[in-house]
Amino acid sequence: MKKPVIELLAVGKTVASSADGNLGTLSILHDITFTVQAGESVAIVGASGSGKSTLLGLMAGLDLPTAGSVRLGGENLGLLDEDDRAALRGRVLGFVFQSFQLLPALNALENVMLPLELANKPDARALAEAMLNRVGLGARLTHYPKHLSGGEQQRVALARAFAMQPHLLLADEPTGNLDAATGAQVIELMFAMNAEAGTTLVLVTHDPQLAQRCGRTLRLASGRLVLDGR
Repeated sequence: MKKPVIELLAVGKTVASSADGNLGTLSILHDITFTVQAGESVAIVGASGSGKSTLLGLMAGLDLPTAGSVRLGGENLGLLDEDDRAALRGRVLGFVFQSFQLLPALNALENVMLPLELANKPDARALAEAMLNRVGLGARLTHYPKHLSGGEQQRVALARAFAMQPHLLLADEPTGNLDAATGAQVIELMFAMNAEAGTTLVLVTHDPQLAQRCGRTLRLASGRLVLDGR
């Protein structure tokens, strides 16, 4: 039997807090347990402040839980140091962010090439050009982010994520900064590319229509998992 792509067991997250001058702790996530199998598409939904983005960060190993464990590609993230977690992310994960997270000093081609070059891919330029052509930006290779629309920037971000052929794509509100029509186009492209690559997809969203596109929905309320359904 194949190992799950991502596995969370009794995960909790607390942070230091100061209220009314008194030091204490704030619980953000409580006893979260679920697994995601290869090829699944999963939406994480819930009100603002329910812990969605914190959960996504724990799944990526950008932060560590204060209780429980997270396994990414079979590796217990809590047993890895920061460098090893970063190396694992480079091998396994792709990211798409609400705010695009493109480097402003690099053009579209260079933004897509950068992670490929960091991974020592010998054909980084050709791969980057092919992915930008796939997202319809073959004529925008030398354009910098400030000269691209929001939809074009998010398409560059998709090209960058899929160029690395990730096992798991994490998307945090991928249409949050886009108007409805542009967001719909980006989502169609993301799901098409995801199907072509056979990537596992986990996305955080406030959009119920986007969540319905996924095969499964996880709903958080006050840091607790209240729904795990298909």
